[in-house]
Amino acid sequence: MESKKKLAKPSKIKVSKKDNEDIKKLAQRIKTIRKSLGYTNADFFAYENEITRSQYARYETGEDIRFSSLMKLIRAFKMTPEEFFKEGF
Repeated sequence: MESKKKLAKPSKIKVSKKDNEDIKKLAQRIKTIRKSLGYTNADFFAYENEITRSQYARYETGEDIRFSSLMKLIRAFKMTPEEFFKEGF
């Protein structure tokens, strides 16, 4: 009889207060850029850039974001990472 090993659940990484502040700043930067591009409606921006509305809403409300998703947003803003991060960070 084969023994079955239990797989440990991955533990969640705790976000420090400083990291949380940075995530909030990132969310505000995303929202500010979207509005500066003339998109008063976040849903319309998400739709035009093939991002689900619910996922985009999470970006603007300060949920953590994957690097690949952030890069997709930066490209949708027609910016370089340097341009994106030059203000507010």
